[in-house]
Amino acid sequence: MKPSSDVAFTPSVKALQARHGSRAAYAKLEARGGFPQDLDEDALSFIAQQRSCFLATASAEGQPYIQHRGGPPGFLHAVDRRTLAFADFRGNKQFISVGNLAENAKVHLFLIDYATRSRVKIWGTAKVVEHPAEIAALGLDATNAERALVIHIDAWDENCPQHIPLRVDAEDVARVLAERDARIAELERRLAERG
Repeated sequence: MKPSSDVAFTPSVKALQARHGSRAAYAKLEARGGFPQDLDEDALSFIAQQRSCFLATASAEGQPYIQHRGGPPGFLHAVDRRTLAFADFRGNKQFISVGNLAENAKVHLFLIDYATRSRVKIWGTAKVVEHPAEIAALGLDATNAERALVIHIDAWDENCPQHIPLRVDAEDVARVLAERDARIAELERRLAERG
C-alpha cells in the first residue's frame, strides 16, 4: 500500500529530495504510513478558527487554478475527521473551480494564519453539492449559497512557520485598541474621582 504522502511525493519529487539530502527523513515518514489522513484535535481547532483558505483545482489537462475562499471563523466546516465542507456563494460567474472539479475532482486546500505563523496543507477529492437540503445536512448555512464543496481528505500536513510574515487582522487590532481605550477611560474616571 502506498503511503499517503505519495499524494505530494511523486517520483520526481523523491528524486529531488534524494539529490538535496532530505529523502532519508521523508522515507521514515513513509515507513510510518505518510502524512496523517484523519484530522487531529489541533488541526480541527486550527481549521475552525480560519477566516480564509486557498482552494487549488486543475483542469483535465492539468492547468492549475487557485481561488480564495473565506467567511467567518467556522466557514470551513469539519463534517468529520476525514471530511471538510464549505458553502460556496455567488462570485464573478467564471466557474473555473467548479468547472475544473467537473473533470478533475482532485483539490488542495492551503490554510495560513499569519498571526500565529501557522499553516496547514490538505490534499483531497471534492464533490459539488447543490441542493439546499444537502447543504444544510452538512452542517452549513444554505442561505444564499449556490452550492457547497465537500472535500474528502486524502492527506494533510503542517508546514513550518519559517518565512511566514507576522500579520494580524484589522478587526483583531480594532478589538485590542478598543479594550485599551476602555481601560484608559476607566483609569481617567478613577483619577477624576480622586480629585
